[in-house]
Amino acid sequence: MMAQSADAALWLLVFSAPPALWVAFSDLRAMRIPNKAVVALIGVYAVVGLIALPLPDWGWSWLNFVVVLAIGFVLSLTGGFGAGDAKFAAAMAPFVALGDLHLFMVLLAAVLLSAFVAHRLFRLIPAVRRATPGWASWQRREFPMGLALGPALIFYLGLAALYGQ
Repeated sequence: MMAQSADAALWLLVFSAPPALWVAFSDLRAMRIPNKAVVALIGVYAVVGLIALPLPDWGWSWLNFVVVLAIGFVLSLTGGFGAGDAKFAAAMAPFVALGDLHLFMVLLAAVLLSAFVAHRLFRLIPAVRRATPGWASWQRREFPMGLALGPALIFYLGLAALYGQ
């Protein structure tokens, strides 16, 4: 049983999946997370979260945004995280129920490891590189974190929709 409400998770999943997939694709293609995608995800939570969640839960969850944004800002300054990654992670934070934080961190670690291995393997395949000419992530040493962040949010909300309260 997860802390996130199953009904709320389903509504949030439906509306947050497009910006999450946009982020994964954009980061793969350009090694950049568009601010419009971050704003879209925040907008989804602001509107759909307000409708789907109890008002106190929705209100307090914005603190998650502030905390993750501050941590992401520090990591970005130290070079450990890109600024777009930090902003998108902060936009994702309110979606995660505090009671599910440990589960989400384990899920994020698994998705990150899987995405990293898959990215590194796919960029070695000539047919994949020919099918995606000019994709910056094939050329760069850095890993496109959006490839892990977006799917982690989708997987979390999917699990919560199935196993939430």
